[in-house]
Amino acid sequence: MIRILLVEPMNLLRGALAATLSLEEDLEVVADLGALDQALAMARAVPPDVAVVNIALLAGDGLATIARLCAEQPDCATLVLAGPDESVLLNRALDLRIDGVIGTRAAPCELIRGIRRLVRGERVIDASLAVAMVAAPRSPLSPRELNVLSVAASGVPSTEVAAELHLSSGTVRNYISAILRKTGARNRLEAVRLAESAGWFQ
Repeated sequence: MIRILLVEPMNLLRGALAATLSLEEDLEVVADLGALDQALAMARAVPPDVAVVNIALLAGDGLATIARLCAEQPDCATLVLAGPDESVLLNRALDLRIDGVIGTRAAPCELIRGIRRLVRGERVIDASLAVAMVAAPRSPLSPRELNVLSVAASGVPSTEVAAELHLSSGTVRNYISAILRKTGARNRLEAVRLAESAGWFQ
């Protein structure tokens, strides 16, 4: 029996997915949750074979939560449900140990087939999303540089950015210089606009 942890914020969709998956003789939904913050505790209580997670939940602290889930449950494969307009966040997720991605427009049988393939040790990438992922602009900035730029986006001076991030003003200036060089932006404001339009702050 393949144990599934389902994490989907939309109640109606989560219920439909849980019901569909439970119809399969070899699949068991051991938990269906609306938020990722409950997933770690649930996975510890009932270790799943596959975690099926909506990509929207990976924004913000979600990627860190998934990284912890992968570390704590190394035998659990992670399958992300994503739409074609979420390629930037999806690329960031795949930089972690995400094992597969299925498009939200896929038929239920494709999701079921994807889950079974993951359990066999295969990687699953929806062909329709692969094209969007390749076309999406990848951030040239390190996580720390993105962090500096996100704080600088509020328009505060470098001294306040330094204070908030517990860095020296000189270190912040060095980060900003590196950001401008990597992005080709003429100034900090232009770099912020570029990052926002590309979805690098997600």
